[in-house]
Amino acid sequence: MARVDGSMLWTLATRHLWVRKARGAVLLLGFAVGAGVMMVLLSIGEAMIAQSRDVALVGGGEVTVLPEGIDLEGLRTGSMAGMFFGIDRARFLERQLIGGGRLSDVVAATSPVIEQKLVYLRRGDTAVPLRAGGELPSAAVAVGAGLEIVEGQWRDAAEDERFARPSLESLYHELDRFHSPEPDSTWAEWHYFNVAPSATEWWYLTYLVGGPPDSAGRRGGQLLITRHRAGKVPARFEAWVPGAAVRFDTSRADLALGSHTVTQRGGRYRIVGSAAGPSGQARFDLEVRPAPNAYFPAVEVDNDGRPSGYVVPALRATATGTICEQAECRQVTEVAAYHDHNWGVWRATTWNWGQGRGRDASIVYGGILNDRTPVAGSRSPYFLAVVDSLGVKQVLRFATIDYRIPPGTSVPSGLSLIAARGADTLRVEVQVLAAQATPVAFAPKEFLQLRGAFTASGRLLGAAFSDQGLGFFETFVDRKRR
Repeated sequence: MARVDGSMLWTLATRHLWVRKARGAVLLLGFAVGAGVMMVLLSIGEAMIAQSRDVALVGGGEVTVLPEGIDLEGLRTGSMAGMFFGIDRARFLERQLIGGGRLSDVVAATSPVIEQKLVYLRRGDTAVPLRAGGELPSAAVAVGAGLEIVEGQWRDAAEDERFARPSLESLYHELDRFHSPEPDSTWAEWHYFNVAPSATEWWYLTYLVGGPPDSAGRRGGQLLITRHRAGKVPARFEAWVPGAAVRFDTSRADLALGSHTVTQRGGRYRIVGSAAGPSGQARFDLEVRPAPNAYFPAVEVDNDGRPSGYVVPALRATATGTICEQAECRQVTEVAAYHDHNWGVWRATTWNWGQGRGRDASIVYGGILNDRTPVAGSRSPYFLAVVDSLGVKQVLRFATIDYRIPPGTSVPSGLSLIAARGADTLRVEVQVLAAQATPVAFAPKEFLQLRGAFTASGRLLGAAFSDQGLGFFETFVDRKRR
């Protein structure tokens, strides 16, 4: 048998490839692709092993939720992109959007985590930087990231329970709490309720704290009642309360303006009050019961140094109790109601706002404006939220509202807006049924409170959406248009 050395083998292989050029090209391409794929797989495997050992990335579950725009590598290594990282309204996301009923067929469990957060421990003039973290024990176990306990216990504390599974009373106190007043004479904070016993009767009820503080630094209070009823002239009633008789708590929804009170217990509000007006006196004693999940979380904006906040604890609610005007008292049972809460500095500030109660869902929109923030200068100063029985369905943005104002008047006959978010679009049309105008002290404007019928149509979350119903809407117009 002949012996073939290495040089001969190389010569034969080279000549074979030269003679069979097409076959050789295919063989070389296949070898190159195979080698490349193998190198990529080995690199990915090595990276996955390295990341699995990284303390900043250890956790459970299958999906990690982070704010849009976060640099993942910067977050992992602690660069400037990872500093001050946080998720606004995390409780709302955990309870309703990610961990709520809408995604229950997709999301089995959620586990909120604060990992390696930079904090400072101060003792006297010395500050020591530390890394701190936190998680809910029961939630971590649910996603397979529970700790191995060698000794002792690792279980949910009372604060953990309030974060993830608050009682109704805790939830509404958290949503509806009062705030420390700003050092500004135009600061005000108020509970607002509207109650509609029928399509042709409705009541506006406002418990307001504000105005310049007295010599002891206390601010006065005011109860405002407005009644609208078909066939009768609208009536207004007011009650003023000195600062010494005003009581509120920055951790609770409860408010007392003397004998006029708002008390929240077990997720239900008892509202009691009485006030006088040119036509006599009005009083009420009602229990307002929010529908499950029908709330919109607190939002606070710094509008050019004028902070303004807004929360809707009861976008859809019912009211039961007694309403009296003069000597006529009557009982109402589970009639339509709504409740929101506002706070902030209202110096030269206006807004556009509206809420509607449809067959299947409710809507709320709004935006704060002042003399330095015209609508034309902002890309999308307004939000529109759609809420159904599972909670917030979608939050969209829009830039303008088209008010249809007939010549010779300042009262619109209707309004329309188009809001969008990604592929979702919603058009809202409102036909004004009644209007009430109140002059504004700080400008030649009128504050309009409108009652209207709305229709909403479009696409939300990839499906057609359509609803209609009645609602309340507010705006400001120039008095000179009259």
